[in-house]
Amino acid sequence: MTIFRFGYVAMSMQLQNASPSKTMTYKQFSSITDREAAIRKLKKITEANFHNCLRLLRHNAVHNIEFFRFSSRLIPLANHPELPDWDYRMILKEGLMPIRKFLREYPKMRVDFHPDHFVLLNSKDKQVFQVSMETLQMHYHLLKAMGVNPKHRCVLHVGGSYNDKEQALEQFIHNWSIIPHRLQEMVILENDDKIFTARDALYLCEKLGIPLVFDYHHYLANREEAEDLKEDWERIVATWERNSELPVKIHISSPKNEKDFRAHSDTIDLDMFWKFVEVAKGSVEQIDVMIEAKGKDQALFLLMKEIKEKKNVQWINDAAFRLL
Repeated sequence: MTIFRFGYVAMSMQLQNASPSKTMTYKQFSSITDREAAIRKLKKITEANFHNCLRLLRHNAVHNIEFFRFSSRLIPLANHPELPDWDYRMILKEGLMPIRKFLREYPKMRVDFHPDHFVLLNSKDKQVFQVSMETLQMHYHLLKAMGVNPKHRCVLHVGGSYNDKEQALEQFIHNWSIIPHRLQEMVILENDDKIFTARDALYLCEKLGIPLVFDYHHYLANREEAEDLKEDWERIVATWERNSELPVKIHISSPKNEKDFRAHSDTIDLDMFWKFVEVAKGSVEQIDVMIEAKGKDQALFLLMKEIKEKKNVQWINDAAFRLL
């Protein structure tokens, strides 16, 4: 029997005025003549984002959703090179204390991040790599201030191919050796929809001891003919069993349409997802499923409603079931 527990990404479609990603551009910042006032504005926006994260977590608790991805845009202009006086770390402890208290109250709530695509651990460009380290460092500080163990809480793609995929994989391994251990521990890798297949990512994960987040939609969009889902899934599970105390994590989304296959639909195609379920059932005790549909929590609720009609399903709550 395998438990499938569902979560969604960053924003609720049901909770009004609860964006955790309010921001300010550098141009807007620069237009404020009083620099101290501009810094205070950044602080105010950040605190509003933190508050909305707490609202989202409370919304999730009401609906028994115990898996949630925070927005990586909680802090506007974090680490901007022209803003050395914007020390966002000064507000983390106090600003995130309510979330810290909430997560103590709900210890089963799994939270994590998926830093933006410009975090490239396999880049040869020193500046790009440095910005990537600073971004990971910000996520580390956020997790610590929330009272969350940072280990295996940041999902990343492998990076760019730079016109030579094999060399790009080896560059990742080279760069990995100079990444601080505390940041290495945060990272979990994901197969992508254009360049690095599940087997490419597995090459790195098995070599470096990193859990692999399996994205089923990406797998369908980007795989080699010889790839076998059952065989690959066994290897993916092993990366978690060997390296992490957390349950196996996967991503699901559905194509917008056949023509635009890589784009995400508003909802999840149950038939498509169930093909994965049939392969994964019984392989582990629990799989945490991050829904990446544009419909966010609404997509989760709709999917669960459809799953409830399935046979051989034991209902746990609004966001989890056990496959018998």
